[in-house]
This record gives sequence, structure tokens and C-alpha cells, in this order.
Amino acid sequence: MQDHPAKDDQGHQKHGPQSWIEAAFESALWSTRFFVLLAVIFSMIGGIALFIVASVDVWHVAVSVFDTYLGGIHHQNFHEKIVAELIGAVDLYLIAIVLFIFGFGLYELFISKIDVAERSAASRILEIHSLDELKDKLAKVIIMVLIVGFFKRAMHTTYGGALDMLMLAGAIFLLALAFYFMHKGDSH
Repeated sequence: MQDHPAKDDQGHQKHGPQSWIEAAFESALWSTRFFVLLAVIFSMIGGIALFIVASVDVWHVAVSVFDTYLGGIHHQNFHEKIVAELIGAVDLYLIAIVLFIFGFGLYELFISKIDVAERSAASRILEIHSLDELKDKLAKVIIMVLIVGFFKRAMHTTYGGALDMLMLAGAIFLLALAFYFMHKGDSH
């Protein structure tokens, strides 16, 4: 009769007792995942800082609008300036969202599921189950940042003729097409 190694509940072969050196090394190695907390914490700090900066920018726009319309102080190119500043604030908000998604994703992938988020119905956007899913969510928001940045730059560009306007229209069409294909595979 041949002696077969013992098997565990899943049918995997059981190995002999682990040496204390191997156990200590594996424990130390597993604990290094907590360094990810640095990226999580500073991503959150950066996101909060950007939310504050963008909100202050929007506040300055609101004050400027009230001064202009209630105070009778009219500036040249006022509307373009207001729209550009608001687009800049949206850009900052989107970058802050990238930092939040990145921080939440790293925490869920390397540390633990966020129990409070599991109980919340609004947590779907922050649910991350794999590194590929985190990259996909980040890529989509980064593409939105680039689109907003494109429109911000397009507002400040001087167009010299019909060819320039045609190029702008073509660029907008290509952005819309890219946006369509980016969301084509989504189930929601």
C-alpha cells in the first residue's frame, strides 16, 4: 500500500508544519501591504484640497457675477472669463474625484472592504473588485479631465478662418466618438 500525502478540505496537498522563520517572513511580507495606507491617506488629502480650491474658485466666480450685475462694474469678455473659470473648477473637481477613487480602490484592494460603504446604496461608484476595474474607473475620469481641459483650451484659442473652425469641429466630433466607444461596453 502506497502512502499518499494528506489533503485539506479543498483537495490541496497539505505540507508539513511551517517553520517559524517562514511564518515570520510571510507575516512581515503580508504586513507591508499597510504601506498602501500612505497612498490612501495622501490621495484623500489631495482630493479634499482640490475640492476646497475648486469651491473657492467657484465662490470667487459667484462674487464676481454679483459685483458685475449688482454693482454695475462691467468687464470686457466677462462671460468668457466666467465660463473659463467654472470649467477650471470642474477640472479640479474631476481630478479630486480621481484621487478619491484611487484612494478608495487601493484601500479595498490591499487592506479591507469598507464596511460602511457596503451598507450604503450610493457606494457603487467606489466599489473596486480588481486592479483592472480600478484602472478602468480611473481611465474614464482621466479622459473626462482631458476632455474638459480640451474645451478650456479651445475657448482661449483664436480661430483665424474656416479651416480652424473645421478642425475644431473635427476634434469635437472625435472626442464625442471616443466618449461613445468608451461607454459603449458599459452595462449602465
